[in-house]
Amino acid sequence: MDIARRGFVAGAAAMAAAGGAAAQEKTGMYGLIGKMLAKPGKRDELIGALLAGTGSMPGCLSYVVAHDPTNADAIWITEVWDSQASHQASLKLPAVQQAIAKARPIIAGFGERFETEPVGGVGLPA
Repeated sequence: MDIARRGFVAGAAAMAAAGGAAAQEKTGMYGLIGKMLAKPGKRDELIGALLAGTGSMPGCLSYVVAHDPTNADAIWITEVWDSQASHQASLKLPAVQQAIAKARPIIAGFGERFETEPVGGVGLPA
């Protein structure tokens, strides 16, 4: 998962440099959406590893892991944070570090990744 999270962070940094930071000031929220590929037959194991480290992540408003219905080895991860700083801080949490260590050997690669600027929705502040 370290590879995955770093990939998301790298993509997010590039998007922020292109103007994402200004819009974040409007809502204060920070979002990431990314596709991750498990080694063949390991998708459910990867999902379990990713979800294991998400119990208590300060600033995390939403963390959703979903099957990709078109690829039996792919998942989508959608995250909403109260700030980009909270997301960065989460990468240092012991539970997240443990999840990263467990997930790393079963990650085959990555697909698309996007930084977003959430403006609201069910469960999110307006």
